[in-house]
Amino acid sequence: MTMDLSPAPGAAPLPRMILSQAAFEVRAVLRNGEQLLLTLIIPVVLLVLFSATSLLDLGPGRRIDFLAPGVLALAVMSTAFTGQAIGTGFERRYGVLKRLGATPLPRGGLIAAKTLAVLAVEAVQAAVICAVALALGWHPSGDPGSVIVLLLLGTAAFSGFGLLMAGTLRAEATLAAANLVYILLLAAGGVVFPLEEFPSGVRDALGLLPISALAEGLRDVLQDGAALPAAPLLVLAVWAAAGLVLAGRFFKWE
Repeated sequence: MTMDLSPAPGAAPLPRMILSQAAFEVRAVLRNGEQLLLTLIIPVVLLVLFSATSLLDLGPGRRIDFLAPGVLALAVMSTAFTGQAIGTGFERRYGVLKRLGATPLPRGGLIAAKTLAVLAVEAVQAAVICAVALALGWHPSGDPGSVIVLLLLGTAAFSGFGLLMAGTLRAEATLAAANLVYILLLAAGGVVFPLEEFPSGVRDALGLLPISALAEGLRDVLQDGAALPAAPLLVLAVWAAAGLVLAGRFFKWE
């Protein structure tokens, strides 16, 4: 009996290609110093700094209980929006997306791989942030399932607009705009500064931002032990639907 050693060309199964591309995306993020600073170091530094000092009046209650949910929301935004927008924008500029489009991995598979990579990085972020917060005396309550739903909706909301920005603007414009949005939402999105400190009209408008909805929703669950908060969920769902539809309509691969 002879063995057939002739080549058998053909693409790998789609799930294997998606997982391989997702693993590559995760390694690229974790090896990139700027991305690591944005996605992990800055959130942890903010958590430690503002929980250990009284630079800001965070209202009644323990400081860490207010800060930990907000920093989790910031971590989601940094990965799903800022990091993804900048990374994808430069991949588009340098023709990486065009070359990937010529491989057996379909464009839908590439999007799935990027989504899995974002979720994997967020899982690492959440583990590190929660570990640091627990070490600082955080005592979360509430249903973990509700937290996961909020984080997934927040990821969808930020991812849609991150891809929209990366697929419509030049890479340099995406870099500037994504970082500007990050700073503005960090300052005015209820992450480390309570929205109650703003005038009522401004506060109501800021409460409709995805970062505010995610931060407040996580506080409702983790700080107050509430069930799924309807208002933040609705805000996040609207942003997610709008962002994903617009990204699907206007994203340019080249």
